[in-house]
Amino acid sequence: MAIIAVFIIAGLALIVVRIGATALMMTGLSRSVAEFQAISCFFGVGFTTNEAEMIVSHPARRKIAQHLIISGNIGLTGALSAVIVSFVDTDTGWIDQFFHADHPASLFTRIVVMLVGILLIAAVFRLGIIKRILEAIIKNTLVRVHAIRPMDYETVLRSSAGYAVIQIELEAGNPLIGRTLAGAQLGTRGVLVLGIQRSNDEYIGTPHATTEFRAGDILTVYGQENSIIDAAGLGSETEGSKE
Repeated sequence: MAIIAVFIIAGLALIVVRIGATALMMTGLSRSVAEFQAISCFFGVGFTTNEAEMIVSHPARRKIAQHLIISGNIGLTGALSAVIVSFVDTDTGWIDQFFHADHPASLFTRIVVMLVGILLIAAVFRLGIIKRILEAIIKNTLVRVHAIRPMDYETVLRSSAGYAVIQIELEAGNPLIGRTLAGAQLGTRGVLVLGIQRSNDEYIGTPHATTEFRAGDILTVYGQENSIIDAAGLGSETEGSKE
């Protein structure tokens, strides 16, 4: 049935967007930026922002965006075709058991079924456990096939003498997790924490000495790039990954 095809295309589209978002995160973008840009590329909605500049000015991200745009155009064309077929197809199977194909309610039923199905699929993909499983599979696959090189930080702004404003995502296992700002003593290493973006979208614009670092936090810090990498526990893991 054409409606089933619509559901399959919707599911595949969400998987492709998740692959793109995960790949962008592996290049150093934060989760929120990566997800927004992946959706924008897939659905062909362009936004002239600094975030978009971060995509087009980076070779790996530009390639990811290119694949997303191509996939989006193919997917949307297929979805549109399936939607059209679902409305003109008179052989609707189980829907006809409730309404005759020519009955006005038949068209309404198809619309409701399609919308409810797509919303349910989207809701499933938004579940935290589903996101984590998909991202783990995608990351392992991309690293295994050497499709992309992961990074743990994103340079937002560079200045002279090696100083920069950098965003760092604290992933599981980072030594800063569970420590307070005072306990981590980042200031003594020449690293200034400007702000903290929590995984629940809370933003701490003025971190205090007692502010605790948590897994999933995105830190906006200022200092010398090498000092930041060492102080944030990134070490040699990102040594070859700087832009």
